[in-house]
Amino acid sequence: MPEPDRAPFHTELALLLDAARGAGTIAAQHFRRGPRVWDKGGEQGPVTEADLAVNDFLRARLTAARPDYGWLSEESDPLGDLSRLTSKKVFVIDPIDGTRAFIDGQKSFAHALAVVIDGHPVAAVVHLPLMELTYTATLGGGARLNDRPVRASLRTGLTGARVLATRPNLDERHWPGGVPDVERHFRPSLAWRLALVGEGAFDALITLRDAWDWDIAAAALIASESGVRISDRDGAALRFNRAEATNPGVLAAPAPLHRSLMSARGLPNAASLCQDRQTTIRSMS
Repeated sequence: MPEPDRAPFHTELALLLDAARGAGTIAAQHFRRGPRVWDKGGEQGPVTEADLAVNDFLRARLTAARPDYGWLSEESDPLGDLSRLTSKKVFVIDPIDGTRAFIDGQKSFAHALAVVIDGHPVAAVVHLPLMELTYTATLGGGARLNDRPVRASLRTGLTGARVLATRPNLDERHWPGGVPDVERHFRPSLAWRLALVGEGAFDALITLRDAWDWDIAAAALIASESGVRISDRDGAALRFNRAEATNPGVLAAPAPLHRSLMSARGLPNAASLCQDRQTTIRSMS
């Protein structure tokens, strides 16, 4: 069958990239200048005036360019306004991923932007403006860092692998097949963590708690396009823009490590479900 036309995805990427750079300029104006901070309540964590300013800028810029697209952003009543569910194409946005790091004056925060079609990301940017790192991807077009192609780690053995995970994710209750013997690391932004696995800087990512769409949609495409197998904690493929706007955790690793993680999770047959779904996604036109 003929190769799908990928040109629209590159057009979408150019739009996201321009918007992400503008967001970086706004965030830099607030960084280390004592921005106002509020607690969102409900264990949702803090939000700053910078988050809101970036959100307003991105919504204005992106929806002006694509007025028929839906909108899902952490800072725009994401679970209250469900009009996005009627849209085939949706922007999924985290204005500032790593808000706590931003408040603490750490440069390791990111802007995460994705275009999602029928639940699957097709264009994505994860931009860390103060670290001068920009990850990009289009469906079927590969992943890049600062316009250089990136590939996932070639590691095949899980023992000693460099894994991005918080300590509770390696609690023995989550691993009936045995806790993975890995070298644990952490970075503040979940989007950046996923992108780092796509870059091959780390071998895998584990987060077993439910993950918000805006934290992972953009970086999930970047990781997948770099050769990472990515699933939820039970091995199923990720899906975005549902009413709850979450997925049940994320496991991301090259295929051999992903299979080992699934085995350690007590789910050795789950990897085939994820692989079959990803093959289906790549056939999208």
